[in-house]
Amino acid sequence: MSLIPEVKCRRCGERFSSLRSRCPNCGTRRVAQSSRTPSATPGTVSGTASYERAGTNTRWQMIFGLILVVAVILAVIVMVSTSLNGTDVSVKPNKPASAVEPTLAPEAPVVEPVPTPTPTPPPTVEVIQIRYGDDEKDDITMPPGQILTFNAYVSPLTITDKVKWSIDDPDEEYFVITVDPDDGNKITIECLKYRETPFKLSAELFGKKVECIIRTSRA
Repeated sequence: MSLIPEVKCRRCGERFSSLRSRCPNCGTRRVAQSSRTPSATPGTVSGTASYERAGTNTRWQMIFGLILVVAVILAVIVMVSTSLNGTDVSVKPNKPASAVEPTLAPEAPVVEPVPTPTPTPPPTVEVIQIRYGDDEKDDITMPPGQILTFNAYVSPLTITDKVKWSIDDPDEEYFVITVDPDDGNKITIECLKYRETPFKLSAELFGKKVECIIRTSRA
């Protein structure tokens, strides 16, 4: 055992003789330790005002530390329960005004084109007849004052459209023609007065036309 005490370098930790003023390893100056005993502070002396204040501060520090520990425990419990419920409690940083995302204009709704309906072709009329009673008429004579009823027969019978009646007496001076309001294929004709030349009564439907000659007698 060496009689000369050794000291430890405060920088590199190398031990060397206390007679040296510098560390032989790194050259750091050795700092001599003070041999003075520090005097007691007023806060450590019992019975002084500083000692009482130090005790009070210690108690408040313990209370504050206890409150802080309880707050940390409560915060941990809240975070754990929130994470178990699947709630995201992360706080998103505020974006600067320059980083505000632009608002996109709403997309225009897609308008489906309206399909053009295919026109239904008109039915084909095979036969049109002008009948008086049950007989087909293409020539008839009426005296003034007589009223006759005519029917238009249309084939095929599935055609429900009504014929268009006409008579070449535009001023209705010689005849009065009346279409039945319940059956458009039925008309009544009243002869008003005599005329030497005959008239034509026509029934037309979907481009097919039939005529009947109407003559007037003197009495």
